[in-house]
Amino acid sequence: MTTYFYQYIPIFKALADETRLKIVHMLTCESMCANDILDCFSMTQPSLSYHMKVLTDCGLVNAKRQKGFTMYSVDGARLKSVTALLEEFSDGMEINKN
Repeated sequence: MTTYFYQYIPIFKALADETRLKIVHMLTCESMCANDILDCFSMTQPSLSYHMKVLTDCGLVNAKRQKGFTMYSVDGARLKSVTALLEEFSDGMEINKN
């Protein structure tokens, strides 16, 4: 059994929420400030802050201060590592079918 799975647990927990999953999807298209993200949802600013904290704490989203705004973007390397893990699972399924 692979012992490095522990590093993916916070990411999968973060992505288990529909709102955060939508936010990550939006951020794969472009970097956005909190106000632009908030415009796409019917939630309060404190609620958005909570979701962004979960996403940044797990390392899937980067936050960078620019001219009084916080710009959010997906951490491409972290997302690719999750994709690689899922591909590993998929490859294992193919091996077991034969």
